[in-house]
Amino acid sequence: MTQGATSEPASARQAGPAPAEPPGRARALGPGARAALGGPAGIHSLSLLGVLAVLAVIGAVTAPDQFLSTSNLQLILVQASVIGVVTVGMTFVIIGGGIDLSVGAIVALASVWCTTVATQEYGMAGMVFCALAVGLGCGLVNGLLIAYGPIVPFVATLAMLASARGFALQITDGRTQIVTVDSVLTLGDHDSYVLGVPPLVLFFAAVTAAGWVLLNRTTFGRRTVAIGGNPEAARLAGIPVRRQRLMLYALSGLCCGIAAFMLVVLSGSGQNTNGNLYELNAIAAAIIGGTVLSGGRGTIVGSVLGVLVFTTITNLFALNNLQTEVQQIAQGAIIVAAVLLQRRTHLAAP
Repeated sequence: MTQGATSEPASARQAGPAPAEPPGRARALGPGARAALGGPAGIHSLSLLGVLAVLAVIGAVTAPDQFLSTSNLQLILVQASVIGVVTVGMTFVIIGGGIDLSVGAIVALASVWCTTVATQEYGMAGMVFCALAVGLGCGLVNGLLIAYGPIVPFVATLAMLASARGFALQITDGRTQIVTVDSVLTLGDHDSYVLGVPPLVLFFAAVTAAGWVLLNRTTFGRRTVAIGGNPEAARLAGIPVRRQRLMLYALSGLCCGIAAFMLVVLSGSGQNTNGNLYELNAIAAAIIGGTVLSGGRGTIVGSVLGVLVFTTITNLFALNNLQTEVQQIAQGAIIVAAVLLQRRTHLAAP
């Protein structure tokens, strides 16, 4: 009996239960963290690439002279860029176990605020700063209400949606605010393209790369996955759950500010109707990309591919002169199919 009890190596007895890692940390990260940081998510991304390839074939067959043209491919990427930046922020929020219904309204408010006559007097730097500050400020308000209110995310962001839309309407008085700053307008010209790539696409690529690094290579990303998968276990592991949620909504608001300036560059104006239905499009793209609405699992790459899938479908419908309502029905069917596939995959996972 004594010999059996002492057969364990001395180093193992001395090391104990790894006190350097809080006991709840492994449970907090769990399978969702591993999925969000790699593994099976790669298979989902490959399937989305396959969907894009199928859509490309359909476009080449139905509209060969238009779909594969350089100008049309640039158009698809530009249209995906603005909503794509919003989707990156939304992905973080959903992985963290939340939801943000106010992103479209925040984009509208930031776009009209940064295009007022007073703001445009400070040039492009003033407009960029204003758009980012408004987006970040709205995100902080959402985060404070949700993390420290506490108010459920649906109600808090719904209130922000109504308030931001109303404020945007009050600023513009229902009128379109025209941009007169030449340095902003030239960003949308063909002369500003870099090796044939529009600047807005480069902005989108930079935000995507930063989001990927933040989610997959930093403590912030690991904590986001942890609180989305199991907030109580994350709290027991020593993760500041409330502060993390505050920062997630601030990040979402910041992405909305970036998207607002990109939309101003694209349209050359600020309108209170900007960002209409962006919240639905961003959530749909994240779901298509494999982000689970219950939180704890998702990827930036998948969400970006989801944006490209939806944008390509919209482009195909436009090229083939199909009605908008048919397009909306198709998008709804795709969302339902993606959710059912997620559920089947989740139940089949060990």
